[in-house]
This record gives sequence, C-alpha cells and structure tokens, in this order.
Amino acid sequence: MKVTRVQYTVREGFAEENKKNIAAVMSELRALGNKDVRYAVYLQEDGRTFMHFVHQNTAEAEQFPTSLASFKRFQAQLRPNLEVPPKTERFALVDSSLPIF
Repeated sequence: MKVTRVQYTVREGFAEENKKNIAAVMSELRALGNKDVRYAVYLQEDGRTFMHFVHQNTAEAEQFPTSLASFKRFQAQLRPNLEVPPKTERFALVDSSLPIF
C-alpha cells in the first residue's frame, strides 16, 4: 500500500476556489468507484493550508487521482496561487483503527 501526504498553503483569497477544485476531483473519483483509492483533504485552522492524504492499495490505483482531468485542472489552477509550495511525503501504513480497504 502506498500512502502519500501533500501539504501546501494557498495565497489569500484562493482557498474557496481550491475547495471547489478539490470537490470536482472527489466527485470524479467517486464516479469511478475505484475501491483501491482512499483520498481525503483537510484544511488547517489558518484556512489556507491544505493537507491531502492518498491511500492506494494497488499498482493500478497509483494512477489515481493524478490521471484524472479534474485533478489536472486542480493542479493548473493551484500552481499560480501557491504561497508555500507542496511538500510531499510517502508513508507505509502500520495499523489503523478503521478499515482502510
């Protein structure tokens, strides 16, 4: 299982648009119904720092969400609106109180 965390901060005034772009990605992921991808995004208390967590259970799942049209639009709009660039970290899941897959 591949687990990735990406954190970044957007410029003042862009957070609401970023939320809409994230919602479009989530909608497309849900429509695909791929059970091997778990993707959640959190917003920190500052209202501008986003943290994405992606769990991908198979090699095929690793193409999601980055291959989606909605994700490409999200990234294109995000790039010019970053205050703090994305920091990406990869993890190995040790255990969870909730079923991941």
